[in-house]
Amino acid sequence: MLKIGNYNALTVKREVDFGFYLSTDDGREILMPGKYAPAGLKPGDVIKVIVYTDSEDRLVATTEHPFACVGEFAYLQVKDVNATGAFLDWGLTKDLLVPFSQQRMRMNPGGIYLVYIYLDDVTQRVVASAKIDRFLGNVIPEYKTGQAVTCLVTEHTDRGYRVIVDNKHRGMIYDNEIFRPLELQQTITAFVKKVRDDGKIDLTLSDKAVRRVGDLSERILESLQQNGGVSYITDNSTPDQIEAAFSCSKKDYKKALGHLYKEGRIMIGRDKIVLTADTPSI
Repeated sequence: MLKIGNYNALTVKREVDFGFYLSTDDGREILMPGKYAPAGLKPGDVIKVIVYTDSEDRLVATTEHPFACVGEFAYLQVKDVNATGAFLDWGLTKDLLVPFSQQRMRMNPGGIYLVYIYLDDVTQRVVASAKIDRFLGNVIPEYKTGQAVTCLVTEHTDRGYRVIVDNKHRGMIYDNEIFRPLELQQTITAFVKKVRDDGKIDLTLSDKAVRRVGDLSERILESLQQNGGVSYITDNSTPDQIEAAFSCSKKDYKKALGHLYKEGRIMIGRDKIVLTADTPSI
């Protein structure tokens, strides 16, 4: 399926004086102007291109690389503003329109703004919106503890850095989880600590502690299954009791119990931990 505003691998069908026509799976032909063609390109070759619509709504292919594609957030700079809206530099010859209706505040030439790039369903044009809230939190986050994700740093608060996770979710990296400088507009790799009930995601820059708790969680489950689904080592047990049973600190043990409880795999009582009936065997 052709992805407008994104990368496509298309086959060169024929060469003309002004470029090449590329063929889609459904038989359409898309022009790639000659200035974008690599040397030696010939019919039958497969080439990776970005497809977008030109000023006359015709599909055009290019080997240029945009700063971001459809479905992604990015900080982009305004090149011009006219009666239609603001036009952003997104790395292609054709600038990216942000209609006035999609601006949170009037954009000014030279300004850099956080936008979401999407395909307008009516016009089939690639456009952008600065009203980012409508594009976040629309799908249920399904992540495992310790899973690596890509984050765009958007704001610093008194608690830490707000980020956009995998172009879909809101997340937070708390100040006590930061061991190296972060900058706004920076794209980083982070690791999931937990998914909150509101769908937002708590993250860390190091996966060591997360992996440690994840490994401990598996050992707790294994111990429960070997002992009839019950353990009397709780978060009220002494550090020495926990160390003797699981060779870990009380802090890590409580984190692991909290993780397993949130996943619905255990019930925590005052004097015992009980395995839930629907927890699969390890």
